[in-house]
Amino acid sequence: MPTAGAHLVFLVTEDWYFVSHRLALAKAAKEAGFEVTVITRCNAECAVIQAAGLRVVSFDMARRGLNPLGLLREVLGVARLYRNLKPDIVHHVALRPVVVGGLAVRLTGVRSVVSAIAGLGFAFTGGRGGWLQQAMSVLLRLALARGVVIVQNPDDAATVQGLGIAPERIRLIPGAGVDTERFAPRPEPEGRPVVMLASRLLWDKGVGEFVEAARRLKGRARFVLVGAPDPGNPASVAEGDLYAWVQDGIVEWWGRRDDMAEVLSAAHIVCLPSYREGLPKVLLEAMACGRACITTDAPGCRDCVRDGDNGLLVPVKDAAALVAAIEQLLDDQNLRRRMGERGRERAVAEFSQDGVIGATLAVYRGVQE
Repeated sequence: MPTAGAHLVFLVTEDWYFVSHRLALAKAAKEAGFEVTVITRCNAECAVIQAAGLRVVSFDMARRGLNPLGLLREVLGVARLYRNLKPDIVHHVALRPVVVGGLAVRLTGVRSVVSAIAGLGFAFTGGRGGWLQQAMSVLLRLALARGVVIVQNPDDAATVQGLGIAPERIRLIPGAGVDTERFAPRPEPEGRPVVMLASRLLWDKGVGEFVEAARRLKGRARFVLVGAPDPGNPASVAEGDLYAWVQDGIVEWWGRRDDMAEVLSAAHIVCLPSYREGLPKVLLEAMACGRACITTDAPGCRDCVRDGDNGLLVPVKDAAALVAAIEQLLDDQNLRRRMGERGRERAVAEFSQDGVIGATLAVYRGVQE
């Protein structure tokens, strides 16, 4: 149990991301006796956070970029908040907050730090390397100087260890988990099969390969994109491209949806041809819904889907292999069913939200000792 009234502060860039990925954890921490504050950019979802009985402090943080003056402003701003809030534990969620928050705690008296790396982001994706990755590596070494580091897959654990972080300070916790009651199996819908990619619409998520597969398999299935572009991300797909693909009859675009359990149940096959992930929540949700998945043999993705077990793996950036995998599952409904059943089993046994929350609360207890 936490020290009576221990103050837990989350630092996360976007309110919608907190609601989607960490709200259940924060509510469980509150129930366990923590006082909980969330520092985030306040848009439409801050009301949801406040309705859960959590304090919200609005703070605008850039989502990426290494402009020294901007970074310094954010570090000083977060340090000022930490001095005022006097947290017992800070939980930095995702790469930018890990860097900014980790540098800020060096200027304050905060001793208990949890840094959650939810994938290594644009700087580490697709073999870009170069100065951006080198600069980020230096900043991470400084930011991760104290506390516990949570990673979501073994590849990221190895990368963090390569930065000089001792293995005993690293915890492997599989993502945000999945609510296996909300995301439950339903029979495949009647009609023409639906092949779905549900994600932020970024090129790094494999949108280009998915669209190329849809082009080559036009008429075999309905190919559906679910999600919205992310203009703040340099890898964002342009809306003009989306409208052109829809106009040409290559894909359907359902936009951003909040009812993901119903959306995924409308699919026969769920695809995520991503270049790299932490642990993709949409694949866990699809598995819990009993859907066969196709994804890439890439960090994070292969930790959800085992080739031939609960889905199929294809090489990164290989549209031809993606076409072949989609065809295989379109042609074999029994294989889809078996893979979907196996995915459900793994979602319950390995990736449940309750398990992830329990493991994270244990980290909080550990950093207080």
